Order: sequence, then C-alpha cells, then structure tokens
Amino acid sequence: MKLCIIGSGYVGLVSGACFAEVGHHVICVDNDARKVEMLRAGGIPIYEPGLEEIVKRNVASGRLEFTTSTEEGVDGSEIVFIAVPTPPQADGSVDLSYIEKVAREIAGVLKEYRVIVDKSTVPVKTGEKVADTIRRYNKAGADFDVVSNPEFLREGCAVPDLMNPDRVVIGGNSERAIALMRRVYEPFMAPVIVTDINSAELIKHAANSFLALKISYINAVAQVCEASGADVEKVADGIGSDKRIGRNFLNAGIGYGGSCFPKDIAAFIAISDQLGVPFNLLKEVQRINRTQRDRFLAKIREALWVLKDKKIAVWGITFKPDTDDVRTSVAVDVINDLLKEGAHVTAYDPKGMEKAVEFKLIDGAKLASSPLEAAQGAEALIVATEWKEFDSVDLAELKAAMHTPLIFDGRNLLDPERVRGFGFTYLSVGRS
Repeated sequence: MKLCIIGSGYVGLVSGACFAEVGHHVICVDNDARKVEMLRAGGIPIYEPGLEEIVKRNVASGRLEFTTSTEEGVDGSEIVFIAVPTPPQADGSVDLSYIEKVAREIAGVLKEYRVIVDKSTVPVKTGEKVADTIRRYNKAGADFDVVSNPEFLREGCAVPDLMNPDRVVIGGNSERAIALMRRVYEPFMAPVIVTDINSAELIKHAANSFLALKISYINAVAQVCEASGADVEKVADGIGSDKRIGRNFLNAGIGYGGSCFPKDIAAFIAISDQLGVPFNLLKEVQRINRTQRDRFLAKIREALWVLKDKKIAVWGITFKPDTDDVRTSVAVDVINDLLKEGAHVTAYDPKGMEKAVEFKLIDGAKLASSPLEAAQGAEALIVATEWKEFDSVDLAELKAAMHTPLIFDGRNLLDPERVRGFGFTYLSVGRS
C-alpha cells in the first residue's frame, strides 16, 4: 500500500520505517529540511536500536522516501498518518496546535478520498475536531474518513514493538476506512481491535496511566519496605507472579519520566476534569512520583550531610536505557537538584550526553567519557538510569577510582551483596 506519515519524530520515523520494512511504500513528511536531507542519506536524528539499519535498507530499496511537501505526501498515498508532537501545556492539557495545523494543510491539498489517521497521542474527541477542520478548509469537497490508530511503542524497543505488536487498535466509523487499515497491518499478523474513534483515543491514555500507576504503586510499597525492613524486590516478585498482576513495571526506583508518561497522565487528568469526572487516583500517582525523587535525595543528604562542594558522580542522563531521549528525565532532575545545592557533578551516559548538551539541560555538570572517568575522585556515585553497561563495570577498579566507596542506586540495578562484598556502602530503593 502507499502510505504517508506526517512527522518524522520517534513515532513517525519508526512507524514509517517498519511499514516500509514489511513491503508498503512510505512517504514521510517533515517540515525540517535538514532532517529530511539527513534521512534521505540514511542517517537518523535519534538513537533507537535497530532503526538506522531499517531506514538505510528501505531508503536504498526505494520503499521509504522523505519530503518537506505535504501535497506530495497526500497525493502519493492512500492513507495519511498524522504523527506530530502533542506537547503538554502549563495546566497539563495537550497542545493540539500541531495537529490542527497539519489537518489544515491536508485539507488544502486533498483532492480525492483518503483515510486520515491520528497516530499521535491525542485527547478523546480529537478525531472529531480533525474531521471538522478538514471539512472546513477543504475547498475541493473531497471525501475522506478519520481514524484513530494509537501507537504503543516503548522507546528503546520501539522497532520490535511495532514489528511484533501485542495488538493493533483501529478506531473508526467507516467500514471502508477500517478495511484499508486492516490491510496496512496484515503483514504484522497481530490481533486487531476495532472500536469507535473516541474509545481508541481513550485506550492510549488509559494504558499509559495504568502503567504509571503500577510504577507509583511499587514505589509506595518500597517506602513501606524501607520503614519495615522488608525487601521490595522480593515483594515485587511475589505479587508479580500473580498472572492477574504481572511483574512488568513493578520495579521500584526514583520515579518515571520521559516524553510519554508524565505528559499522558497530566493530559488524562485534564481531560477527566474537563468532562466533569475528576481522576483523583492519577493525581496521587503524580504525587508519589514527585516525592520518590525527594526521598532519594534526602538519603543522599543524610549520608553526605552537606552537598555543597561534594564531588558526586552520576551514571545516567536519559530517562531510560537504550534511548538518547533526555526529555523529562528524572536523572536530569537529580543532577540539577545536586547542582542547585552546590555539588560538583560529573555525569556519564552511553547515548544521552549529546542531547543533554544540545538542549542545555544540565549546565554546570561535567561530562565524562566512561563510567570510571565519571567516578574518578567522587565522594559518592548515583545510578540514575539502568544501562546494562553500568552493571558490568569492574567494581575493584571503581572502588580504586572513587574517593569514598559510597553508591546510591536509584534504579536497583546493582546486586547489593556483590557490591558490598567489594567494600562499598550501598543504598538503594526499598531493599533491605
């Protein structure tokens, strides 16, 4: 099939590349000319495991193209996916100006029937607004259908998530449009859930909010574990073995971050408030997430007494491993909290340092070229992101490099007995 994807960020680029990989012809549209030239040359502006190879392969085969022209994309496709940013506003609601702008652009060039797909994470009833906008601005009076097709991609494993999805959600009111969307996903051999548009839009926000709820739940349990001398890892294994609950997302730490969970939970709360059904449970999820970092910093202060002029190493800048995304990263927040209190911070991250510098997120911190370099002369080490690389560092060399063998593991990455066996003082989250 011939597909157009407007927006070449995480969702748009991964979706376009994977659609091309299974045989569709894809035109990706982006208003950033420099990004388009990079993509045409086979480069990618983000780090996502496996993505660069797929982009290069499909650009070379001619199945994946890039352009700055919305008209070219709409004219050359049967289905047009909207995958542009939906950033949060100050009150937690979603800024839909990018969606509205793209809807007007599509309307301006739409000449014949197309399926218009909301791929971006949007509030319920956005599909209705997109349809209204296209009807209002399409002078040609072309026929079209709007469909909601939310993405469920996890940064760091987005390619396998799309190539082998748990389910595909298609929300629409037109059998013609739904039939075309089924053809798009036929090569992926995944269960397809067909709903109305509003239900499809709610599914994404409800799913992410539930996953965040699991994280905040286990972090609240970790607080009880610390107060009682229990071990949150053992508790999580015990409750996670229940098939009704599952072990995923029951990992205690310093809280969730990233470009999805904070934004989507705030949006779901705002949506619920607007509809007159306040979602107070999610407000508590937010509160627990905020206080978890505060509790972790309190441990550091208690151990070091005064943070001013202390030399502290931080392993991790990205919000999670296997990505270069530093947006709304708790690791970044921890670094900046330390800097505000006058600590001398040296940080290392396998993929996130370039983006942190580009966006000026940790001004005042030094950056190292390796975990051991970051720890050189440090009076404390903080593990802020659970990169596998950190778990393989030679602990004897680490102890020799540090001024004081003191580790604060904010992600429960390291093995406590092993670390203490090398003579470290080791503090983690919710573990005895």
